[in-house]
Amino acid sequence: MDKNIIICALLASVTMTAKAQSNQALRDSLAKATDILAYHPDSIDLRLKKSAWNIQLEQWSYAKDDLDKVLFLDNTNIAGLFYRAFVNEKMKRYNFARLDYQNLLVLVPGNFQAQLGLALLNEKDKHYTDAYDGINSLIEQYPDSAIAYAARGGIEKERGMLELAVYDYQQAIDKDGNNRDYIFNHLDLLLTLGRKQEAIADLQRLREMGMAIGELKDFYDRLRKLK
Repeated sequence: MDKNIIICALLASVTMTAKAQSNQALRDSLAKATDILAYHPDSIDLRLKKSAWNIQLEQWSYAKDDLDKVLFLDNTNIAGLFYRAFVNEKMKRYNFARLDYQNLLVLVPGNFQAQLGLALLNEKDKHYTDAYDGINSLIEQYPDSAIAYAARGGIEKERGMLELAVYDYQQAIDKDGNNRDYIFNHLDLLLTLGRKQEAIADLQRLREMGMAIGELKDFYDRLRKLK
């Protein structure tokens, strides 16, 4: 199976598990897995499943312990590296998260999710040049990716590079017009920059997508303050 597909599946699996199971159901599954692990301590698959449940319950230390064991047993395990990079970042162990992403990219060169994770981690850890170089490289490799443009837009917005951020969010919207988050960010930037007519167009678009005026009250309030 293609390694890039494996990573995409990993991303989807955690989200789907969260939607499908309540916290109590997750805890029940976790308890069963813990019991079984006592008899099969070297089961990589079981430890990965357990760590995924720990992640859903935001039990970062428990997740990391199991992922450390997975990677001790198999230091090239893609799932283990991906999950541990995520967990290390949540634990603010940024250097360790960076190393996991870098090792992952040795195994799956050019992987979208790993490159994106590394770029966003570098931004969070104030490695600003590496972050911007990384996200620019990602867009060059995946020019049709709405996610990549939105990620760069988010970086630019945080840095106060508002005009550049407007462009990137517009690119993201052009590629995925049904994503409300992209439109919200684009609209927020337009209102900040005082670009009233374009902001009105975004608001109309959101209304056409089924949003009620009350849900957009804060945006309309800001709009009314513009000359």
